[in-house]
Amino acid sequence: MESWTLQVKSAAFLIRNVPEQVELGKLRNGNVSAKGVTTAQKIERTPRSTTKKSPGGNLAVNPTWLKLPELQAAMYFADGRGSSFENASVQELVQRTKAILKHEIGLIFNAEFSTRDAGQRIFESPVELRPAQADVALANVRCAGAHLPMHVSGLNEAPLLTAAHESALFRRMNFLRHQAAVHRLLLNVAEPSVPRLLLVERLLLLADWHRNRIVEANTRLVFSIVKKFVNANNLFDDLLSDGIDALIHAVEKFDYDRGFRFSTYATQVVRRTVYREIMQNQQERTKMVAGLQDMDIYLSDEKSSPAISESRWHELRSRLSQMLGDLDRRQKFIIRARFSLGSHRRVQTLQALADRLGVSKERVRQLERMAMDKLRAMAGEVKPFELEV
Repeated sequence: MESWTLQVKSAAFLIRNVPEQVELGKLRNGNVSAKGVTTAQKIERTPRSTTKKSPGGNLAVNPTWLKLPELQAAMYFADGRGSSFENASVQELVQRTKAILKHEIGLIFNAEFSTRDAGQRIFESPVELRPAQADVALANVRCAGAHLPMHVSGLNEAPLLTAAHESALFRRMNFLRHQAAVHRLLLNVAEPSVPRLLLVERLLLLADWHRNRIVEANTRLVFSIVKKFVNANNLFDDLLSDGIDALIHAVEKFDYDRGFRFSTYATQVVRRTVYREIMQNQQERTKMVAGLQDMDIYLSDEKSSPAISESRWHELRSRLSQMLGDLDRRQKFIIRARFSLGSHRRVQTLQALADRLGVSKERVRQLERMAMDKLRAMAGEVKPFELEV
């Protein structure tokens, strides 16, 4: 009898202290692992009334702080993007639960997140963000130079964040992800819970809304860095795309509690990414020039009269067409688009090709690199031809 009583007390203590257990065991390094599912399954089988008595309501399926006015705009964003499990089968719920448990939730942990009434404290004070300023953004683009596309003015409409606004947005974003991580541990594949699935997805969407506000306010930082490196070999759209990807990564990894401004950290991340992209483009161009030189074709940036005769030019086009014919369909399309060959009248960006092919930008880059390697190998096998100049 005493042993059974001790087990009941131990289980009750575990339920009351789940946030602390998650904090100490799972969230110390900023990620939550699915290894805690075994404990979560035991908690899920406890009476719901007991689960809702946990400190701060962290385990409640409908936390009261989600109804605060500060989350109205984010809620509107989440309502249009969340999943609907109204007519979902059990198998679909199981698959969705497995998908959520498979992917870890990245966050920067803070001890405040596991305290009582943390959500109420974090969202009770208003964060009054200033509206977008389209006229100022357009003026900034015009001052940057006429050679840059005017559509980028929309990237600079969001006003800069103050230190207080910046800290509040990072604090809220990471808290929402922390809550999603806690509820993620309570998901049970054997008994999928629709309310908890909806809550995890909603918390992640609310966190994404706050992340987007940070990214929008700092996009002009990427713009100011990228525009300095734009030239004939480094297109603005490509560098801007890589810079924004780096900015989003910086938002995910920034620790707001250290007292530094985000722009200081983001500047280093974006510069490093853009520099790496430029060096990679330069290496690709050097390899391509070396391959063409092996075929007695020399490139020069200086404008001069044609260095080859018409017959030599037709021979070159014929051999190039034969080599392109040995590539697969996607590689041939990418090479023609990237070097403005055939029906392509202008050079296509990696992002434009990714949208056309339905793949990621990085996959297009990989396919282009593979195609260039094949062309260089084929060029090395061709003997230099001698034609009348």
